[in-house]
Amino acid sequence: MNNSPKSGHVSAPSVPKDATPLALVAFGVSALVIATAWAILWNLHRVLLANGPERLWVNIVSVLAGLLTLSLLVPVFRSWSEARQARSALSSHDLITVRVKTAEAREWAQYAIGYAVAVLLVFVGVQFLLANDGAVAATFFKLELIGSSFGLILQAFWKNVWMFCVAEVFILVWGLIIAVARMIPGRAGQPIRFLAIAYTDAFRGLPTIISIYLIALGLPLANVPWVKDWQPEWLAILALTVSYGAYVAEVYRSGLDSIHPSQWSAARSLGLSFGQTLRFVIIPQAVRRIIPPLLNDFIALQKDTALVNVVGVIDGFNQAKIIASNRFNLSAVTTVALLFMIITVPQTRLVDRLLEGEKRRTRA
Repeated sequence: MNNSPKSGHVSAPSVPKDATPLALVAFGVSALVIATAWAILWNLHRVLLANGPERLWVNIVSVLAGLLTLSLLVPVFRSWSEARQARSALSSHDLITVRVKTAEAREWAQYAIGYAVAVLLVFVGVQFLLANDGAVAATFFKLELIGSSFGLILQAFWKNVWMFCVAEVFILVWGLIIAVARMIPGRAGQPIRFLAIAYTDAFRGLPTIISIYLIALGLPLANVPWVKDWQPEWLAILALTVSYGAYVAEVYRSGLDSIHPSQWSAARSLGLSFGQTLRFVIIPQAVRRIIPPLLNDFIALQKDTALVNVVGVIDGFNQAKIIASNRFNLSAVTTVALLFMIITVPQTRLVDRLLEGEKRRTRA
């Protein structure tokens, strides 16, 4: 049909496609997921009862979890209802209502399918733990061993936290020194720039565990004065500082380079020296921009404190390994893994919020 104004005809608005088939698909997917979840819950109930005396909480949790999966049908019925209202509005030629109700029906159907897939993945993970009559779950999540070893592992884990906090302070200072060294201007600063570049390239290309092994074991073995008498914890902190200082130096440098050259020119034109320009003008602006990537590096640093076990430091991971080797079970290692997640996941979420805030400020 000709839609041009000259013809005097305007085409009728198109009628949206009926959402009922999509609602039926959502119902089929949800019903399949519910049936699968119930089968896995029955298997879980059987394994729990086989590995111990019958407990009331096992029956209650199994029933509640099964009933909770039925909530997947709620958005399906909403989708079906909205699709029915769209068909009713179509019979009365109310195209606006048809469009609105059809869009809502599709949204509810997609909502149901998305949550059904998520629930299915969760129960597939539960089924994996139930493999070999629960042997996988007993190997990694033996509650009795987790409870009995938690206090001992937590006490050793505080050494990881302490090492992280001390190393973080040193890394912030050392990384800034290296970043500034790479930016020293003029021919006189060329040798310093070369050494700073060589250092960052070397330690960014060297695995952290090798740096810890070479420094924490090599320096005492070589009988290096002053350093040879350090405790293994301080030698490990030195290794972490040297290794992560290279990464943090690059973060600092990217932040310093992001400041517009006009800031440098304006500061120097006012008579500020290179050092004064960095201290009073450039670094305060750059630090605000590099906080999210710095936090990412420190999240990795927190996890890499577990590598100090290679030099004999009794941290959380080393303590967990000792318990695991004595009990022939890895539940203690699961405990220290959960402790690491407890302190790193909130930091990750904080980084995400900071990045979102930076995006909003940039768009504004």
